[in-house]
Amino acid sequence: QPPQVTRHFHQLVATFILKNYPFVSILENDIAWMDDMEFARQMLAGINPTRIQCLQEFPPKGKHSVSTIKASDIENNLDGLSLIQVVITSAMEQWRIFILDHHDYLMPFVSRINANGVCAYASRTLLFLRSNATLKPLVIELSLPGFSRRTTSSRVFLPASQGTGAALWQFAKAHVTANDSAHHQLVSHWLHTHAVVEPFIIASRRQLSVMHPIHRLLHPHFKDTMHINALARNLLINAGGILEQTLFTGEISMELSSELYKEWRFNEQALPADLLKRRLALQNPAHPSGVELLFPDYPYGADGLEIWQAIKTWVTDFCTVFYKDDDSVRYDMEIQAWWSEIRNIGHGDKAHEQWWFNMTTISELVETLTTLIWIASALHASVNYGQHAYAGYPPNRPVQCQRFIPRERTPLFAEFLRDPDKFYVDMLPGRFQMTLGIALTEVLSRHTSDEVYLGCRPLNWTDNKEVKQKFKKFNDALQEIEKKIVQRNRNPELKNRCGPAKLPYKFLYPGTSNNRARGGLGAEGIPNSISL
Repeated sequence: QPPQVTRHFHQLVATFILKNYPFVSILENDIAWMDDMEFARQMLAGINPTRIQCLQEFPPKGKHSVSTIKASDIENNLDGLSLIQVVITSAMEQWRIFILDHHDYLMPFVSRINANGVCAYASRTLLFLRSNATLKPLVIELSLPGFSRRTTSSRVFLPASQGTGAALWQFAKAHVTANDSAHHQLVSHWLHTHAVVEPFIIASRRQLSVMHPIHRLLHPHFKDTMHINALARNLLINAGGILEQTLFTGEISMELSSELYKEWRFNEQALPADLLKRRLALQNPAHPSGVELLFPDYPYGADGLEIWQAIKTWVTDFCTVFYKDDDSVRYDMEIQAWWSEIRNIGHGDKAHEQWWFNMTTISELVETLTTLIWIASALHASVNYGQHAYAGYPPNRPVQCQRFIPRERTPLFAEFLRDPDKFYVDMLPGRFQMTLGIALTEVLSRHTSDEVYLGCRPLNWTDNKEVKQKFKKFNDALQEIEKKIVQRNRNPELKNRCGPAKLPYKFLYPGTSNNRARGGLGAEGIPNSISL
């Protein structure tokens, strides 16, 4: 049972939101958002499903310090398995401890963030993969900078279901979710979709003629992106803008996003490569995508791999119509100029990185175009259009915390004991931040009325019969994926598809079979481009 402190607060906030805003899906099943299983499920099927990864060493090690989490903190919560069995065994089915890591990248900024009146920690959350493929939170570690530059002061919180322990555990989850909310907006959403695509769009406009086949292929995937990014720079990510006013990162938000751009690699944005890097998949040449998920009930991964493969098949079919061999790519002057501008000007600070494709083969062209279309369509859809469903209720995904978690035998802890409800209310964002955040999620989650969805284009976009046939094949493949997604969401064995909140995973539902204008909140489908 959730602690009474959050029950009462939930009733107050939920009543206010339901009276003043469109219905928020996370409230469909009342207080399910408080459930530990739902907290963990949202790392696999929520709006930031690309951060969680398999733990590779225990205890976790940071750049400057080792985690204070001990084996004794988690060994009695592993469903009968010993820590050695779970962590050391390299067999796929034994990779069962995961981490949501918001520690190393945040730690250098925490002191500056907290100097502005918010209360932020760097965090690590460990989770255990149960036999039914659900994740069970094991422990949360919250850290602050120590007295010296390379030391930290950390606290460890364990799951509890009653008493003060349950309330403190709920507070710890709120701090973790605030970290994840900022990472989602600044990195997974803005940086990894909106920002990184811009150089590709500019280079395409400058280096590819409108008659070039690759220009025609990419054109619908660039619709409205430059316009929406210009609006974002004026309203959202600018100094004093909405993100600085709402996220706990405040005035260093763009500095943090820029710092994490240093880790960005284009070749790791391909979904199979991303899953392999996070050890949520293994290489398997027998699978169409070349990888196999570590466990099939990972909604973002399962649906995403099918969408990825459909895009790649379409891109391959398209390119083989116009490029008969590798030389035809190597000697296409427009493609070479396009790629050179992307590398040397658009992403110029990474021009000398060794991971860039040479762009001398058809396979390199196909992988590049598939990755680009994936980012602009499916990846963006997966991190954008569910914001109101999950973050439209701020206690489920707070954007900042305004109080630290109290320590025993301190005046702050005594204050907490006197009125737990008031302490929890005071810890979460104020009314202004909540209201502004809700309004933002509602706007960003709406599909435009003229949206064109993946696998859909005007009939006159090409007069090449072979290309039209290949595109029809792509459309058909996406419609088959739609049917599979519906079946998965109805399968009670796949517990992460809906979870305690009863929210079916639809962020990668293509929407191809219903090719008509469908704007508004809660619309289904993967738009072709980053248009909002």
